[in-house]
Amino acid sequence: MDKFVIQGGRKLGGRVTIGGAKNATLALMPAALLAHGTFRLRNTPVLRDVSTMASLLRTMGVKSEMKEHVLTLDTTGVNKQEAPYEHVKKMRASIYVLGPLLARYGRAKVSLPGGCAWGPRPVNLHIEGMKKLGASVELKRGYIHASAARLTGARIYFDVSSVGATGNVMMAAVLAKGTSLIENAAIEPEITQLAQFLQMMGAKIHGIGTNRLEIEGVDAMHPADVETIPDRIEAGTFLVAGAITRGTIILERVIPEHFSALLTKLEDAGCVVNVGSDTVTLSCPDGMKPVDVTATIYPGFPTDMQAQWIALMAIASGTSVVTDTIYLDRFKHVPELIRLGADIELKENAAFVKGVKLLTGATVMSTDLRASASLILAGLIAEGTTEVLRVYHIDRGYEAIEKKLQALGADIQRVSGEEF
Repeated sequence: MDKFVIQGGRKLGGRVTIGGAKNATLALMPAALLAHGTFRLRNTPVLRDVSTMASLLRTMGVKSEMKEHVLTLDTTGVNKQEAPYEHVKKMRASIYVLGPLLARYGRAKVSLPGGCAWGPRPVNLHIEGMKKLGASVELKRGYIHASAARLTGARIYFDVSSVGATGNVMMAAVLAKGTSLIENAAIEPEITQLAQFLQMMGAKIHGIGTNRLEIEGVDAMHPADVETIPDRIEAGTFLVAGAITRGTIILERVIPEHFSALLTKLEDAGCVVNVGSDTVTLSCPDGMKPVDVTATIYPGFPTDMQAQWIALMAIASGTSVVTDTIYLDRFKHVPELIRLGADIELKENAAFVKGVKLLTGATVMSTDLRASASLILAGLIAEGTTEVLRVYHIDRGYEAIEKKLQALGADIQRVSGEEF
């Protein structure tokens, strides 16, 4: 098990190329189950989660090959419609196979998902969506058993805007008989790209990019190639890395409008931000001003940047409040940041962060993907040595993050060992 060893206090600077979006990739991959043939997903990041999804698809007969960030998927040999627990337990996004399997093959057996260690994220919206489309669904011994001779179009309203449920139901509805209407649909960029990919495969979807999707079912789909959008959360994490070290960072191959809420907050905190068509330049010569944020649904401030923002506010010149309205208990990074000298008090789903002049190195433990990122960021500015344990979490969503940070001037090393 690996750990990161960080010598803090170095100002970062330089250019960094942002990779393909993890969350988009994890939706695009199971969409391939909807058609017979070969798909190519360009700009695919090399991540633990992508490997996990590929392994899951292989159990169903999908062949996969990754070469130079091009993921090739061959679905001609699909012979199984089951997602077993030993694969699904590793990653909640595995539930994305439910809709495609049910829509194309008329049946699916999918384990109830696992994944991040924090917070309940129920799958009821996914299940109710399938039922609305005419599926018979039962929960037996930890598995979702769903079947339908053919799904039928329906009107579906989500009480809570859900990225996962929107993607899953959309993938099911594209092969349903008749027209489906999804209201209060998620509008995250990853869902927009999934809808566009489904269109490339022959789906008929109207309202892409809005919270009202109208889907006219088709009889069959065909393979397509796609280039995965850049990862807005990786982009945001590197911007905070520049801000927390008071450096100058240039992001390349990004879509700035995908993280405009974060850019605004960084400007509020005292950073200078210049936006190009596919670049963002950030410099933060002075100290951080305290800025409150509330994590909410897109296009608001992303919950996946909440932990990183708390790390930044830990060295701001005043008190800020960071509230998460998406996942109310996603704060397991806070006790670890306190070990580094941060002054943070938790009250329900809000962190009250009183900025300190100096963080000090210590040994801390990652608990989930974004918590890992926050601890690395704090380590970059902490005095002395910081050791971040259990970095397999970070490998789920950041490709070779230590190498990219090294190229920007960080003193960070990956160390392997059995006891970490």
